[in-house]
Amino acid sequence: MSSDTNVSPQYAPYSPQTTKARTISIESLEVVALHHKIHSVRITWVDLVNGIRIRVVPLKSFQRLLASSRPGITITQCVFGFVVDRAASGFGPIGEYLFVVDLASMRLCSYAPGHLSIMGWFQDKVPAPGRVLGTGVPMCPRSTLNRIVELTWTFSTAKSYNAAFLVGFETEFILLKSTNPIEEVNPHGWNSTQALPSGTKETEVIEEIARGLVDDGIELMMYHSEAAPGQYEMVTGPLPPLEAADALIHTRETITNVASKHGFHATFAPRLHVDKCGSATHTHISVHPVDSEHPSELQHPSQSLAGTSDNLITPLESVFLAGVLGHLQASCAFTLPLRASYARMLDGIWSGGTWVAWGRDNREAPVRLCVPAASLDPELATNAPSKNHFEIKCVDGTSSPYLVLASLLGSGLLGIQSQAPLVEQDCATPAALMTEAEREAAGVTRRMPMSWEEARAALEADEALKGVLGGLVDGFLSVGETLDELLHLPATEAERVQMLVEYY
Repeated sequence: MSSDTNVSPQYAPYSPQTTKARTISIESLEVVALHHKIHSVRITWVDLVNGIRIRVVPLKSFQRLLASSRPGITITQCVFGFVVDRAASGFGPIGEYLFVVDLASMRLCSYAPGHLSIMGWFQDKVPAPGRVLGTGVPMCPRSTLNRIVELTWTFSTAKSYNAAFLVGFETEFILLKSTNPIEEVNPHGWNSTQALPSGTKETEVIEEIARGLVDDGIELMMYHSEAAPGQYEMVTGPLPPLEAADALIHTRETITNVASKHGFHATFAPRLHVDKCGSATHTHISVHPVDSEHPSELQHPSQSLAGTSDNLITPLESVFLAGVLGHLQASCAFTLPLRASYARMLDGIWSGGTWVAWGRDNREAPVRLCVPAASLDPELATNAPSKNHFEIKCVDGTSSPYLVLASLLGSGLLGIQSQAPLVEQDCATPAALMTEAEREAAGVTRRMPMSWEEARAALEADEALKGVLGGLVDGFLSVGETLDELLHLPATEAERVQMLVEYY
């Protein structure tokens, strides 16, 4: 027996400096293509209504593209105005973008043997006044996220304020046997073994999804059944924001395609039945210092933590959280983009509640502080870097991860830039169960948007966040209105739910 068979693998701690996406390098493309019999490349983007769109290019044609100084394909500038079969106001037939592929984003498509997928950036095809050729256009969600995290703003960058981020996702979905009528694959609930019995078609689907994610280089941390009938969850590991958003899109594509292959339909719709749990995309964000000159040790209690020694957040986490909460009402326009999204955001159903609040391990707050288990090693427990992260619960699977992260991280960076005080205190009790006086004392005074209209109005009124996000806000509001009109064409609620699950 080899002497190293009993050696455990070594795992480095997650950090923005060392945690990277496992993608296919351009240098290894030829070898990978030969080994996996690759014949096609899916050039992929996500529009403003979270539609995942592709153009499939034969491998030989893709390799020819790579010989260009700006490898990409031309696409009409109306690309961000299309909503299913119509174009939103403000978008027309004139002009083209160049969609330049991002060579750092190539992945195998286990759900489509012989295919690779690749993301990219929408850029001006020819020079445009006031813009630098070769940079993302203002309407491109992926470019907007990248700009917020990595590139210079007019007043700051993430790195200039000593902040970097890791992001992970919980992807909840429901497997349906039929969309008309709506029929789930089974009636079983949360973490039930009956939802994953050996030999059943749904177990085969879930296991194929799990294997596919791992084979495609995505860290799958766990999967299990969730609380609603036919509902499952895939938990994927932390990555830098842009890579995390790309990985989530690949996760969703894997889920929907594998389900379709086996005759099922996977839906991320927020809530199918008023008496059952809904589906979310809980978004986990950790905040890290960029350099060792500004460490993230748990040195000072936040003013909202009452100085308790076992419940600390760093000063950097505090100002980031203050920014997120300060702009959360406006961010909901992106994180909860449909009227149907608000059927899930209620008090008492563990979906985050209806008050702008946060709390340690409080699932009735829209922002949950997740703290690590206490260490038994006193040396590790003393002056250890923070292992906290925030779970944003007011996000569902109809939202674009690029827009979600752009708005949440942009909000947090506004808090970092202004060194905003954290007004809201740690809610150890669900805010809805507090008296008005108790909420006032805890700094919990603002309600979450209770409707699609309220969220959009909050975004339109938030000049600071609009300034961070730039030119895509007006386009997003326009296509959202067109999508809303489309989703409400059916005459009955049952028909509207059917349309919702078929689109999402």
